[in-house]
Amino acid sequence: MAQRKDSSGPLNRRGFLKGAAGAAGGAAAAALGTADQARAAAAAPVAVPAPTPAQLDRDAGLIEPALPPRAAVRPGSDLMVQVLRDLGIEYVASNPGSSFEGLQESLVNYGEPPNVRPEFITALHEETAVDMANGYGKAQGKPMCALLHGTIGLQHGSMAIYQAYYAGTPMLIIAGRDNGFIQAHTADDMGALVRSYTKWDAQPKTLAESLTAIQEAYRQAITPPCAPTLVILDTELQKEEAGTLQVPRYQPPVIPTIDATTARDIAASLLAANNPRIEVGQLRTPEGVALAVQLAERVGASTSTRATAGPMSFPQRHPLCGPGADTRYDFRLGLEVGPADVALIGPRVASLHTLRDKGGIGFGGLRAANAEAAAPGEAIKRSIALDAEASLSLIIAAVDAAVTPAQRALIASRSAKHASVNQESYVSGLKQALLVKRKGWDNSPVSTARIYAELWPLLANEDWCLASPSNFSGSHHRELWAHNKPYSYLGTQGAGGMGYGAGACGGAALAARERKRIVINIQTDGDLNYQPGVLWSAVHHKLPLLTVMHNNRAWHQEMMFLQYMAGVRGRGTDRAHIGTTLRDPFIDYAKMAAAYGMASEGPISDPAKLAAALVRGIASVKRGEPYLIDVLTQPR
Repeated sequence: MAQRKDSSGPLNRRGFLKGAAGAAGGAAAAALGTADQARAAAAAPVAVPAPTPAQLDRDAGLIEPALPPRAAVRPGSDLMVQVLRDLGIEYVASNPGSSFEGLQESLVNYGEPPNVRPEFITALHEETAVDMANGYGKAQGKPMCALLHGTIGLQHGSMAIYQAYYAGTPMLIIAGRDNGFIQAHTADDMGALVRSYTKWDAQPKTLAESLTAIQEAYRQAITPPCAPTLVILDTELQKEEAGTLQVPRYQPPVIPTIDATTARDIAASLLAANNPRIEVGQLRTPEGVALAVQLAERVGASTSTRATAGPMSFPQRHPLCGPGADTRYDFRLGLEVGPADVALIGPRVASLHTLRDKGGIGFGGLRAANAEAAAPGEAIKRSIALDAEASLSLIIAAVDAAVTPAQRALIASRSAKHASVNQESYVSGLKQALLVKRKGWDNSPVSTARIYAELWPLLANEDWCLASPSNFSGSHHRELWAHNKPYSYLGTQGAGGMGYGAGACGGAALAARERKRIVINIQTDGDLNYQPGVLWSAVHHKLPLLTVMHNNRAWHQEMMFLQYMAGVRGRGTDRAHIGTTLRDPFIDYAKMAAAYGMASEGPISDPAKLAAALVRGIASVKRGEPYLIDVLTQPR
């Protein structure tokens, strides 16, 4: 570790800690009399054992960890990595820590080739590691792994875990535990730190248990309701000699589905209807989306979608997606959404709250009853509490078994009518949207609508993913872009917290890197300042990520709140900028990106220069070089 020097000479980390402790003790003695000291000592809680000099030296990197007389020939952490490989985990994102040094060594050295599936992804903050797993999970519908260091790593990552839990994202979290090292970094029940917002956790006591715990955590994460799960791995288990121990066979989850009779009933209702409708919410995986498309095409049903609100829903520009030729639907099937005559709605994360929230925290949004709100006067006639995706194959098979040639001809005719009307509806809606979004087209700072509008022609023929939340930048993609892939738009933060965007976009870019996608991040300025280090991770791992700054130089929503509050109190709004703006000095995000090694340009305030910058950015990303464009923007 490099030493810091001042007029007093060199000062290393150990010296600083010892000096700080001595200075604090001297100041306390001077400030308290003897009697006061006695009372303070009697009232003081039992102190956490201070790190030993050897521990401080090791933590500061001044000595190497002591090795046993003979290192393990077949270390337990190799088997842990093999479990992750067998589960198909592509990436493990982590900010390195000593409590999992055995596992990290296996990740980067075990196997042929090493450091591949999973690949170790270096994050500069634990929250970034978890947010990357969140973005990846949303894009792929399956978990990646975040690896955290002890109590402090879990606490750093806790905000991101909380957001992923609200979003229902499948995720595997592993936390290292070293009970023989710095005591403030360990705990008897480490999982309790995040138990109220994880689905499942375990702290195995043996190496064999640790292997099955990782498998169970994965299984729980992908079983509805999907959510983050946690395994605590003691450092001794990572370094233990595995001997002849074998990796147990993984048993995939059995997801409850409808029975054959119910499938036949639903199929019969769809085929008997003159104008069936399928309402599609968020399914679990891309396979579920493909099955929903198959069912709609089999029965000629018009469909709804939530693809402009989040991932894993019906393709927005599919010919059957839209109001259809007739809005008087005589049978509605809901897939993870209501209202409907029959709705298949799997369990939600809120259903776990009573079981997991042992401390009675009662997080808002998780307290709510597990029910789908129906439109006024349109109650769900029959709700079946089973996973929609797992049920679709049975319904499709029942349709195929029952459909007649006459019905096929009717379905083909109905589908053609739906396609014609839906196309007309799309064109009409686009024209209306363009009239609105042209307002302020040539203004400086740049309008957020122009950013989305200028991007679309560059993306229309690419495989793209908009991974950043859009609620603070106008959500203009909803009308202007075509959301036809399960990962076209990944939605919002989950719990609405800041600091999520860049990390989640990095995770989506991990999913995109080997799949030749482009990931777009319309990045709000306040949000980036929570986790700017992800820019370095994107460059280091060559992620296909284009970041376009929505740089309005403020936390604008909070500024509006303050303006309103000052206004209703009759105090004027001239001081509402205090504590809500990013000025004096302005932040140069192009230089920030450059400091992390990312190609960048800006700030751009002239809208006429935006299109050329976007062309350069897209070209860079397609070469595997992430790019940032700083754009000075209108507030929204």
